[in-house]
Amino acid sequence: MKAVSLKQLAEHLGAELRGNGDITVSSVAPLEKAAAGQVAFLSNPKLKQQLEVTQASAVILKADMADDYQGNALVLADPYVGFARTAQLLDTTPKAADNIHPSAIIDPSAKLGEGVAVGANVVIGANVVLGENVQVGSGTVIGQDCIIGSESILWANVTLYHNVHMGQACIIHAGAVLGSDGFGYANERGKWIKIPQTGGVRIGNRVEIGSGTTIDRGALEHTEIHDGCIIDNQVQIAHNDIIGENTAIAGCTVLAGSVTIGRHCIIGGSCAISGHLTIADGVHLSGATNITNDVKEPGLYSSATVAMDNRLWRKNTVRFRQLDELFTRVRKLEKSVTPKE
Repeated sequence: MKAVSLKQLAEHLGAELRGNGDITVSSVAPLEKAAAGQVAFLSNPKLKQQLEVTQASAVILKADMADDYQGNALVLADPYVGFARTAQLLDTTPKAADNIHPSAIIDPSAKLGEGVAVGANVVIGANVVLGENVQVGSGTVIGQDCIIGSESILWANVTLYHNVHMGQACIIHAGAVLGSDGFGYANERGKWIKIPQTGGVRIGNRVEIGSGTTIDRGALEHTEIHDGCIIDNQVQIAHNDIIGENTAIAGCTVLAGSVTIGRHCIIGGSCAISGHLTIADGVHLSGATNITNDVKEPGLYSSATVAMDNRLWRKNTVRFRQLDELFTRVRKLEKSVTPKE
């Protein structure tokens, strides 16, 4: 278990320390449940009353809230970011693998950098390159000609098809599949003719991909996920999609083929984006939003309807079908009315 003094933690965060810098902490916890030896944070003013009962050894909070707190305080402009960096510093998550397990099958042409760890029953194909300190969890399969940058982590049972390139410090969670065939077919008199998917997948630096997510390879060119993207569990990214830097995509979202999403976008859970569309930088989509046209300006977009009583929903569905008729009637009425002078 890691332990640091509050003085060390304050230096790490660039925070102002108010209190006893010699006290040590070893983990993080919610404000109302924290005990001695733990660090909590407060960013929501509505929870300020929890400062009176917390048993945390230190609390990360803003200056205006710290003035009323008698305990040890780490003062930051953004306590939530401070909490995240503290959690990283005190993280006790075990490695995906240690050393090279004897059951791993590694092609002789593969190149493994210094400090690489490979778990049980891993298969590594021809001409694979693993950078320094890469961790490959048990049961993972890495196809030929893949490149994985240094400090990256692949958890158990990840599958990388051939020609997947990944940058540094990426995290791929269990069960993710990168480089499977895109959904490309031609139809000849009712018979589907498969189009070989000869592109690859290119993943930037510091990308995190959730469990069960699938990223298809490009049909001719590459599917691209740029630096700093975070992608949740069970997301489908189709062939030739391009995701811009630092974009976040929440769980169960589906992207059809040849979608381009800009930088710093936030895509809520269960969104559906039709193929061959472009979404501008800085776009936010709330959960379950369906996108069927280009989004050309930054901002918040929504389309899902909220849940309601089924009987009311049925009535509203009927009325929705009558909207065009109602619109036509209103236009006729407007034209029939003589404007007042």
